[in-house]
Amino acid sequence: MPRYEFRCEQCGSFECWRSLTDAATPMYCPVCQREVKRIYTAPGLVRTPPAMARARYRAEKSAFEPEVVRKEAAKQRELSAPPIIHRSHGRPWMLE
Repeated sequence: MPRYEFRCEQCGSFECWRSLTDAATPMYCPVCQREVKRIYTAPGLVRTPPAMARARYRAEKSAFEPEVVRKEAAKQRELSAPPIIHRSHGRPWMLE
């Protein structure tokens, strides 16, 4: 929801949050209840902190080209798997 600035000829300027659908409807001064004029100003641009800019850049980049991530080395216990027994006879999918 954008914030608009208005100026009352009697009371001065004030700001108000309004939806885009209400932007064209007339606004009234909260003090004297007279119809006021909207003041057109530059948008409020804010400089993004460098850490947040890097995080946004990485997120945007990974949306199209995923980043390669290497898996950490597994612990020794996780690496030891039960031995695989190979049989030279019979069909491997048949149970004995």
